[in-house]
Amino acid sequence: MDENWLKKYEEIKDLLVSPKDLELYFTSTQIGSVEMEVMDVGNVSLPSGKIIIRDPNVLLEENERPFLIQAPKGNFPVKLAVIKTENSGSRYAAAKIQFTDNQPMIYREALKGDEDIENYEKGNFFGFGVDTGLAFITDAEVFAHFFTFRGGDIPDDKFFDYTTELFENSYQKNPQNQREIGDWINMNIPETPYHIPVFATGFGDGGYPVYFGYDSQDQITGLYIYFIDVESLF
Repeated sequence: MDENWLKKYEEIKDLLVSPKDLELYFTSTQIGSVEMEVMDVGNVSLPSGKIIIRDPNVLLEENERPFLIQAPKGNFPVKLAVIKTENSGSRYAAAKIQFTDNQPMIYREALKGDEDIENYEKGNFFGFGVDTGLAFITDAEVFAHFFTFRGGDIPDDKFFDYTTELFENSYQKNPQNQREIGDWINMNIPETPYHIPVFATGFGDGGYPVYFGYDSQDQITGLYIYFIDVESLF
C-alpha cells in the first residue's frame, strides 16, 4: 500500500462521511412523502472480511480490489430499504450488511486504496459504477470462486442469460417489492457454501457511494450502499 496515499487518507477521512443518517432508511416507516419498508434478502458470505461491491455484469478483473477496511468475518444478513413510489413502483433506496445491533454514529466512505484522493473535493464521493442496473456484495475469497464460475462453468457471454433466469425465478417465488423481471437474488456459487446477494440499484445506472457505519466506540456496525436520496426527491 502507498504510504503517501494512506497519509493523505488519514488527513481527509473525516470529510469522507455520509451527509445522511443511513440507518434511518432501515428504521423509518416513512421518509418525506413515501412509505418505507425493509426487506431481508438473506446472508452474504464473508470468509475473509475483505468486501467487494461491483456491478456483476460488467467486465471484471480477476484481482478486483476489496475495500481497505477489514470487516467482520462470517455470514451476515443483507437488508434492502424499499421505497414505494407512485410512478416507479418499489425501488431500493439503500442496502445494508448488518454486523451488529449497535447504533451507528458516523458513516465513513469505504475505499479501495487506489482512489485519487489528492484531488478530493468536499461533498463528493468515490463510490462504484453501475452500467446494468445491478450491484452485488461479496468477499475477496468468494470472488475468486465467482470469477472462475462466471468465466468457466458459465462463459461471460452467457452469464447475463443465466442470471436473468435466476431473477425471473426470484420474482415468481417472492413477488413482493420486485418487478416481473426480478430485482434481487441471493446466488449460491455451485459446489461452495458461499452466497452473493445481487440486487437492483435505485433507479438504475450511475455511481453510488458505500459507507461503513461506526458506533460510539468506533467499531463497525454495518456497511451501507446509498442509492436514492429519498428526502430530496420526495
